[in-house]
Amino acid sequence: MLYQIVDGTVSLGGHLILSHLNFEIRGAEKIAIVGRNGAGKTTLLRLLAGELELDRDDHRKGPGINVSRCLTIGMLRQQTFENPNITVEEELLKDISAKDAFERERFDYEREYDALFTAFGFTREDKKKPLGQFSGGEQTRIALIRLLLQRPDILLLDEPTNHLDIRATEWLEEYLCSYDKAVVAVSHDRFFLDRTVNVVWELQDGKAVRYPGNYTWYRQEKRKRMELARKAWERQQQESERLEKVIERFKHKPTKASFARAKKKQLERMEKGPPPEKDSLPLFTGQIDPLVLGSRIVFEAERLKLGYERPLLELSFRIRRGQKIGLLGPNGAGKSTFLKTVAGLLPALSGKWELGRNVTIGYFDQHSSQIRSEKSVLEHFRDLFPVLTDKEARSILGAYLFRGKGASRRVSDLSGGERARLALAELLQSKPNFLILDEPTNHMDIPAKETLESAFRAYTGTILFVSHDRYFIRQVAESVLIFEDGKALYYPFGYEHYLERRKKERKGQGLAAQIRAEDQALIESMRAVPRAERHRLREISTEDAYEDWRLQPAREKMEAAGEGYGEKRALETEMLGRWQESRAFWEMAGMCKEEKPKGIQGQGGQPDFEERYRNLQAEVQEAWEQWHEACLEWLAAWEDEGCGSQVPCERLERKNS
Repeated sequence: MLYQIVDGTVSLGGHLILSHLNFEIRGAEKIAIVGRNGAGKTTLLRLLAGELELDRDDHRKGPGINVSRCLTIGMLRQQTFENPNITVEEELLKDISAKDAFERERFDYEREYDALFTAFGFTREDKKKPLGQFSGGEQTRIALIRLLLQRPDILLLDEPTNHLDIRATEWLEEYLCSYDKAVVAVSHDRFFLDRTVNVVWELQDGKAVRYPGNYTWYRQEKRKRMELARKAWERQQQESERLEKVIERFKHKPTKASFARAKKKQLERMEKGPPPEKDSLPLFTGQIDPLVLGSRIVFEAERLKLGYERPLLELSFRIRRGQKIGLLGPNGAGKSTFLKTVAGLLPALSGKWELGRNVTIGYFDQHSSQIRSEKSVLEHFRDLFPVLTDKEARSILGAYLFRGKGASRRVSDLSGGERARLALAELLQSKPNFLILDEPTNHMDIPAKETLESAFRAYTGTILFVSHDRYFIRQVAESVLIFEDGKALYYPFGYEHYLERRKKERKGQGLAAQIRAEDQALIESMRAVPRAERHRLREISTEDAYEDWRLQPAREKMEAAGEGYGEKRALETEMLGRWQESRAFWEMAGMCKEEKPKGIQGQGGQPDFEERYRNLQAEVQEAWEQWHEACLEWLAAWEDEGCGSQVPCERLERKNS
């Protein structure tokens, strides 16, 4: 046990914050402390850092805090530096004992702080600037760098991602995962907690409960424990009622009086506590269906140029019914511009685009939450949906966390996050079939976010959204569209899958599942190709058989071209792999001093590898173009037939992805 608090109590300003708390850190655990606002998370961090002491307790056995050895503990504080006139370099070099610039210890230290400094978004030239020239958020990042360089035995972090962009946050996640000492973090970034911690301690009513696993596992496990506790309490209540009936039945019978007294003692010995806590977070378990289904193709664009005075992006893209797509990309890449263009609020610079038939749009941005009304939440909601009864309106508002007195509050008294939640409740209740959302969960607390996540998962329509909350993206998006470097790339799987593939790409593995956005419509249309096994599995109608027969020539041509392209790609990969594993590759890389073989150098009448590889690449490109053309021919034939079935063709996708 590295660190342990036993039966600890902490009071501040006469208010009890932590009451008879038990807490422990084992080895190099990565720990998250969670709980509602005011539960004592920061207080516990300050206690671990030594800024606070336990209250005196004569009933407590032992000192209250036990450590296995002499520990160094470092905490990230949200404050500025004492001397703003010294440079960053001078501040970061304070903690190193090696003063000679040529010592190995100092060399390693400076190399590490260079890596940290650039990873958190600074340039090397910034090291020479005085601390006072940096903003508060930048100074917090510098304080985090200094803390990481100290490498304490227990690293305490209070909202470490507040002033970091996504790239720096991802870097910090990888760093903490490889950190060989203990970490204790308080953060509202659930995705950060999911990717870094392996233990969660929840603070509630002054006590702490330990959950092994990350944040998502903690939420699931907590619900399971609460459900088990509820069932145990219900069984106890049933047993108590049964015993009372037995006592009442036999207490007046002389021959059964002793039996009744024994049952009465058994009833008195039973522990009678209050009912267990219920999870106050309402989650949508059913479906939220649009009023109108809408067409199969919700949105389609061809060479659509987005922007204001100058184009930010050009893309060809198709959104089909039921897709839930998250937009990713740096600020200024055109994400919000694309949403406004699709919603019809901003004209396109050029290109063609159209909405499908019977598509009804529900649009949300930060202006949507600027609701002003002196009416109560219930009255405001009833005015928008007059067909609802008072009970129905209260039930719907309760599902969005406006319960009891919350529904009676004035709309103008709500916080920004609460007004956004009310606007989204109105939007979902109106039941459009195409939701376009720009940062829907900004300024919301975790319970509100998790409620809306469950609502959007239950929604069966189409969603296109932008969010900086990576956990929200993971929970809602089934595919992602990435805007970067003036291009649009479509990834047909979820956000976490995309991150894993991107990590492999950095290690030299291709991102095969990521495709150009203009090819996405083609791939989606290919999902409608009937399977070869279909005829052997079940009978099909005459109409379906006729359509299949009409499409057969185009389909066979497409499949043959796809197989040819797949074979060429396999040959290209195999050829490159053989060469990279050969001695000749390392000789060309300068790893060996022997002379290169003549075949590699292009001597002796033999073509060199580069020429053969370029020829094969040209063949691969030609095969791809033939397959692409065959796919377009099949698509044209399929659309001419007006086919509406959507039968997946995983075999064809696996071959050519």
